[in-house]
Amino acid sequence: MTPKRNTPAGPRVAVIGAGSWGTTFGKILADGGAQVTMWARRAELAHEIDEAKRNSRYLPGINLPRTMAATHELSSALDGAEQVYLSVPSQSLRENLKALRPLIASGDAKIVSLMKGVERGSGLRMSQVIQQELRCDPERIAVASGPNLALEIAREQPTAAVISSLSRETAEVVARAARNSYFRTFVNTDVIGTEFGGVLKNLIAVAIGIVDGVGYGENTKASIITRGLVEMTDFAVANGAQPETLQGLAGLGDLIATCQSPLSRNNTAGRLLGQGYSFQDVVKQMQQTAEGLASVAPVLQLAREADIDMPIVEQVKMVLDGKMDPRDIAPHLTTDDDTPQGERTNHGQADGGGALRRALQRAFDQFRNGGGSARRD
Repeated sequence: MTPKRNTPAGPRVAVIGAGSWGTTFGKILADGGAQVTMWARRAELAHEIDEAKRNSRYLPGINLPRTMAATHELSSALDGAEQVYLSVPSQSLRENLKALRPLIASGDAKIVSLMKGVERGSGLRMSQVIQQELRCDPERIAVASGPNLALEIAREQPTAAVISSLSRETAEVVARAARNSYFRTFVNTDVIGTEFGGVLKNLIAVAIGIVDGVGYGENTKASIITRGLVEMTDFAVANGAQPETLQGLAGLGDLIATCQSPLSRNNTAGRLLGQGYSFQDVVKQMQQTAEGLASVAPVLQLAREADIDMPIVEQVKMVLDGKMDPRDIAPHLTTDDDTPQGERTNHGQADGGGALRRALQRAFDQFRNGGGSARRD
């Protein structure tokens, strides 16, 4: 018997956080057949999603699925949830988890991070914060990443993402739930690379926004994107990632989408910096969190500990700190040394651009062949 439209046949899931990305991912899940309950901190937002099927503040003009429910009561949102998706600002994750722990820590629900940040102070990735604070089996934890600009996906423009977990089974369970006619999911077990790809591309996107705000053109931006991918790969591999992950959707794919789109919060924040606004003014103007701004310092601390050179990110920090004129960020992005250097395109290998070509081809192949429910990234 075919289930009724208002009784989805898929898993029961909770999405914690009703900003643009949390709400969009809730829509993805609901459109894939999951029974979705959103949790919103503000009662009025929960009521709007639940009754009007709209989120006018974060997703204006988008009609949400009729099957999507919402509440501002955590216990109600989590009641019976088989999967819990977390979409809160990275710097407040630990605080939110303290409230969640008594409700989910003792169960076996899959915990999925939708966040792309590094915790200030500890330098921990979001999956590490989740494991530490919930004290749960790391194989219950998954992360989602990829070229995922919320408003485009909410408009059902087709894209793909990566679900990563130490447990291949967990990744596949989540990937099957997070798929529908416009959203496809691949899987891998490289949690480190998948998370760092999502974090690091934000920092490069801030740099792109800065030079865009200054008025520089496509040559400058293409140079930053290309060299930025090298910095991302060097950093991630030094911290235990697989290099091919940074050549996939969680690395190159997300980097391209975030750097080129005016919908990107990190791009927007950088553009304001490039136009002469101070860091404090940018934070005041942004209606939502630009994770890249908060991740610059902890990423650079980790880079120094691993002896990894990240000149683009270093200069982004100098602009944030008011120690560099945004107009000076482009001429010496890759080195302060006048000695000609080889073009490393794959974590220390100088191969004349072959790695970048392979990375681009890999990304295009993934989009072209994204018809399966859960594919290897």
